[in-house]
Amino acid sequence: MFMNLINIIKTITMSGGFFNYDQARMKNMIDSIEELIEKNGRAKTEQELKDTSWGSSFNYREYFEKYPDEKFWYKYSDEVIEEFKEAVKYLSIAYVYAQRVDWLVSGDDSEESFMKRLKKDLTLKVYLK
Repeated sequence: MFMNLINIIKTITMSGGFFNYDQARMKNMIDSIEELIEKNGRAKTEQELKDTSWGSSFNYREYFEKYPDEKFWYKYSDEVIEEFKEAVKYLSIAYVYAQRVDWLVSGDDSEESFMKRLKKDLTLKVYLK
């Protein structure tokens, strides 16, 4: 759905610096929200169950037998998941703008290049219909 944008975000190399690279925080938010969407209500993997453990002597199997609901990630409603997807969309657009402005004002792009790259990054998005 948003993979074109996410692929662009992942391939943008570090440059700029006008915003002190704070746009990377937006990327982290995008990743975190996408992870919530992906995990929504699904069973935790064996590794995820182990990672939930509270120390090497903790018997996670016993704990999850006692609390079987804990074997699953939290289940958000379909309505909330749709809003999460909207959040990814808008944060992704904001990220592209922040990145492009950063490169322009940092001297990495000319105004012409800024406009060209901004248009390209935004028009490659499937969700902009």
